[in-house]
Amino acid sequence: MLPTRLLMVARAQQQPEWSSLDELKRVLHVLATSPQLVDASVCADLTGELARAAQGEAFVLQLGECAERFHDATPVEVLAKAGQLHALADDFAGISGLPVVRMGRIAGQYAKPRSSAMETLDDGTVLPVYRGDAVNAPDPTPEARRADPSRLLRAYHHAQTTLSTLFERDLGLLGHADPRRTYVGHEALLLEFEDALVRPLPDGPGVYGSSGHFLWIGERTRQPDHQHVQFASGIDNPVGVKVGPGATADELTALVRLLNPRRRPGRLSFIVRMGAAQAGRKLPALLGALGDAAADAVWICDPMHGNTKANGAGQKSRAVADILAEIEAFVAALRGHGLPPAGLMLETAHRPVTECVATPGDLALSVPLPCYESAVDPRLNPEQAQEVVEFTAGLL
Repeated sequence: MLPTRLLMVARAQQQPEWSSLDELKRVLHVLATSPQLVDASVCADLTGELARAAQGEAFVLQLGECAERFHDATPVEVLAKAGQLHALADDFAGISGLPVVRMGRIAGQYAKPRSSAMETLDDGTVLPVYRGDAVNAPDPTPEARRADPSRLLRAYHHAQTTLSTLFERDLGLLGHADPRRTYVGHEALLLEFEDALVRPLPDGPGVYGSSGHFLWIGERTRQPDHQHVQFASGIDNPVGVKVGPGATADELTALVRLLNPRRRPGRLSFIVRMGAAQAGRKLPALLGALGDAAADAVWICDPMHGNTKANGAGQKSRAVADILAEIEAFVAALRGHGLPPAGLMLETAHRPVTECVATPGDLALSVPLPCYESAVDPRLNPEQAQEVVEFTAGLL
């Protein structure tokens, strides 16, 4: 299969300007001839689990890094993240009584969409923005910010290492696949990378994206006539689409038609990220306008991205109170439409970071948050993540 088979077919947002097209071509050839990262059969298993969640018979908990760093692809770090996921999933299951589908934002979350292509440093220097370790480095130098195609190979190998650690954990602790299996997912942002890792289904016609079990399209790249949606429409994986406050029923209807034309249960998830101030008003209206078509998707809440604000020190942050308010509005809207709230997607850290605050009032403080390690967006620390998960479980 030739890489970049989608190029020049439709427009694509949020793609890097790579420093060398010749090097990019070489890298894509290597990726296209490399082993798949995940198996098609496990992707199919996840589709089945998502279908159960859409019926209210399970709940999806996806958590992990805002932007994975290559240097964290070590067994110690990977197992710590997996341990946090499973501890919170066990906690959720104990409170709610529902089995939990466990999915990490891991083994592929190496690229991030950005609101601007350039940034201006405090000294006036203008540099390309950091787009994730698969593209460039966060260090504030021209060389570090160069979009380097060789980083795509590094992303592949770090994902491979991470998956090997997770696979050994599942076998070593469980002996066989069971409801505590770890699935992995990430935003399918870099189309050349994703397309180069498309592989044939082993037991029939069609292809799947072998970079992760669950692949989603972001709020900035979900245009029905653009490449990201075209890519997702052609693979067999379960796929997701972020849904912000500006989404319309016509847009979501078009996405259902393009991404789930056979109305396959578990195939398509809508991941709602409207913000606490708008979710309670806009989501019920959107569901009402969709009517019966809303049942063709799995509805998952991302209460993080719509609640990102700059604090008094200029740092990105989020208030836990806003996160809880959006979850409450999400649950109420879905129940009001006769559909089960099916999942929760959180950006978390397994270390005691201080990137999120307790209340909106805390965002006004001009003192910088002291333990801020994220390269892009603020994450919940373990205590905050537990509070959010237990709150959600209580609502169910």
